[in-house]
Amino acid sequence: MPENPLEVFERLDPELLKLIGQNRDFALSGNALPPKFKHILVMVIDAVNGAPLGVKANAAAAMKAGATKEEIVEAVRVLHEVCGAGSAYTVAHALGDVF
Repeated sequence: MPENPLEVFERLDPELLKLIGQNRDFALSGNALPPKFKHILVMVIDAVNGAPLGVKANAAAAMKAGATKEEIVEAVRVLHEVCGAGSAYTVAHALGDVF
């Protein structure tokens, strides 16, 4: 599997890939929230949706943007409180080889 699972759309539907990229850029734009927090938000939303590849990618992006392991783990505590153990299991599965 490629690093970016959306790469398949380069062949199948380049316009869709472009639109997805524009949406992502728009969602992550602005300066009110630091990029590390935006990636942590996306990480927990991916966990709720059962997307471990998204969790892993966004945890890595958050850390690249300056997030600490402690910030990520604290976000998982909040995630667990609101969304339950299933979401925490998704994060645990995704981050097993990140930390």
